[in-house]
Amino acid sequence: METRENPIQDYLSYALAAAHRKMSASLNARLKKHGIQIEAWRILETLETDQRLTMGQLAEVVLMNPPTLTKLVDRLVSDGLVHRQVAQADHRQINVLPTALGKKRMLQVREEVQDQDAALESLIGKDDAGKLIELLRGIA
Repeated sequence: METRENPIQDYLSYALAAAHRKMSASLNARLKKHGIQIEAWRILETLETDQRLTMGQLAEVVLMNPPTLTKLVDRLVSDGLVHRQVAQADHRQINVLPTALGKKRMLQVREEVQDQDAALESLIGKDDAGKLIELLRGIA
């Protein structure tokens, strides 16, 4: 008897979720060597731009809800990777800034992320990787 693929695999939503799961698991394993979670990488990478983002703005960029972001930032502060600063424009708001250690750790972690991206690019080709980024940005 011939085994038929599960029809769920024909849905774009499923394919995106499956790809996300595989990429996240691989990236998580790479970052674990540095004691960093994917969400922490997103924070550190975002803070590398030297923008002074509020916690709400940062939560939106790094794809986290604000309470979860607050807990993770607390941990990053305890680890000496970031520090909080009262926002200059509005003293009711808080900016999160990387420390020297946070910037150093970000450079190490960035290499892992770039290696993973390069592996995916070699699998699907540079042109298709660029197209995929554009398509996914359009969805997001």
